[in-house]
Amino acid sequence: MKAFLIIAISLLGLSQSLFAQNEYRASLIEYQHELNEEYKNPKESPLSPAERKAFTGHHFFPIDEKYHVIAKFEKLPVASIYQMKTTANSIKDYDVYGIATFILDGKEYQLNIYQSHQLRTQEKYKDHLFLPFTDQTNGADTYGGGRYIDLKIPSGDTIELDFNKAYNPYCAYATGYACPIPPKENDLPLAVKAGVMLSK
Repeated sequence: MKAFLIIAISLLGLSQSLFAQNEYRASLIEYQHELNEEYKNPKESPLSPAERKAFTGHHFFPIDEKYHVIAKFEKLPVASIYQMKTTANSIKDYDVYGIATFILDGKEYQLNIYQSHQLRTQEKYKDHLFLPFTDQTNGADTYGGGRYIDLKIPSGDTIELDFNKAYNPYCAYATGYACPIPPKENDLPLAVKAGVMLSK
C-alpha cells in the first residue's frame, strides 16, 4: 500500500510537471503569434507595405525552458542618468534600475536592467523595464546589434527573465529608427539560442 501511494504521488507530480510545461509552451506560442500579428499591422510594424504582404512570421529558435530563468534582483539606488547610445547617433535617457543575477548552464551571469525616462511618464509603461543584451549568436543566427527583452518592475527580490521572448529592435528590419544599443556591460559570453532569429 505504501509503495502504491509513493507511485501515485510520483505520477501526480509528473502529471503536474507536464501540465506546467505544456502551459508554458502554450503561453510562448501565443506570445510568438502576437508578435507576428504586430508586424502585420501597418500601425505597429516597421515593415514596408510590400514586406508586410510577404511576411509570414518571424523565425524563432525552438522553445527551450532552460532559457526561462528566475534571477536574483537587486534594485539600485537612484543615480545619475544613464545615457544610452542609439543607432541614430542620438542619446536616450535611462536609469540603471537594477541588476539581475542568474545561472545558465551552470555559470553565473549578471545583466543590468534599465528604466526609460520617457516611457515611465506614460501610464501604460510606468512599471516597464528594459533589458537590452548581446550574445554570441549576434551577426549569425540573430541580429548583429543585439536583442531586447521587456520586463515589469518586480514586487520582490527576484525577476523572471525569459530569453525565449528576446526580440529584435526595429532597426533589424528598417532604417530611420533610433534603437538603443545594448551597453557592453550586457554582453553575454555565450550563445543564447532562444527568441527571435534573423529573417531568412
